Amino acid sequence: MRCSAGSGGTTGRLESDHADHPRHRRRPGAAITAPARPRTSRCASEYAELSRTVRDARLLERRLPWYWARILGSTAAFLAGWAVFVVLQDSWFQLAVAAGLALVAAQFGFLGHDAAHRQIFASAACNTWAARLIAGGLGGLSHTWWASKHSRHHAAPNQEGKDPDIGAGVIAFTAQAAHRRSGVARWFTDRQGWLFFPLLAFEGLHLHVASFRVLLSRRDAPYRRLELGLITARLGANLAVVLLVLPVGKAAAFLALQVGLLGVFLGGSFAPNHKGMPVVPREAKLDFLRRQVLVSRNIDGGRLTDFAMGGLNYQVEHHLFPSMPRPNLRRAQPLVRAFCEERGVPYTQTSLLGSYAIVVRYLNRVGLAARDPFTCPLVERYRA
Repeated sequence: MRCSAGSGGTTGRLESDHADHPRHRRRPGAAITAPARPRTSRCASEYAELSRTVRDARLLERRLPWYWARILGSTAAFLAGWAVFVVLQDSWFQLAVAAGLALVAAQFGFLGHDAAHRQIFASAACNTWAARLIAGGLGGLSHTWWASKHSRHHAAPNQEGKDPDIGAGVIAFTAQAAHRRSGVARWFTDRQGWLFFPLLAFEGLHLHVASFRVLLSRRDAPYRRLELGLITARLGANLAVVLLVLPVGKAAAFLALQVGLLGVFLGGSFAPNHKGMPVVPREAKLDFLRRQVLVSRNIDGGRLTDFAMGGLNYQVEHHLFPSMPRPNLRRAQPLVRAFCEERGVPYTQTSLLGSYAIVVRYLNRVGLAARDPFTCPLVERYRA
């Protein structure tokens, strides 16, 4: 893997989508230039050196007591939430219970994510089963769907044609995708920055539907029937209990809030990490260190932010060391940041609200850029 950000006739530049960030003051639409081409061995040795530093600090060691406390605590909160639901019976205060259960479900999603990355146990099989049982049985989400999609994201974050998180969908993440739209889709794309966060309310429903769709279509998926059974039982029991206790109107409000907030909690944690960061052209090649750092954004905050975002606020460290236990990411952050700064590798960190503002501006800029009939997409990508 080469350190350069281009090959053949490309300029070696990445599209700058975080020009609004105060630590990256560039003209909107300007490009950032990848470092000069160092030798491949140097690229590999840089990451190897960082890995040794992290390993020597014992930051890759398992944190089983922390995870068991988080798993048992989340399960206890889940059971307590449903106990309160049964006690309250027919009451509009049940909406507060719906919000609490959505928060707990998001924590199960984060734990399933950690297990899928082999952060919890030393055994790969134990991690896979933990991810399958926690995500499916407690969160109502498919480990099979998530593992496939998320692995491709980690392999090529923010790279056109390779990262499914910026692929074809409701939102256009590149001007090239926006140019192809017309009619209602064109109207939506022009305003997609402002509509992005309201759309997160539908992300929970999308996650559940996508889980079923993949498991029903991929008949070769391991333990497909078990996952289908777990998700069906979890969501079916949720629906049945709500309908048994609440009248139809309150039940609909409860379910809508529960699923909607799940999408907001999860989507609001994923959105700040890469959206508005440089989009890597399909043909570009980067060494592993720069591939992960240049397109990732950390979020400021304390323990509350760590809890609310499931550790994803340390996105740079997570991408560099996906199997690092979540509680160790906070300790690794100053080591990684200092290492990057010493080597001139841009390291991005901002506030949560600041990151949301960047996302909104970036998506609006993508939509509006597509309206300019005089701008060639390739010129827009590579102009300085």
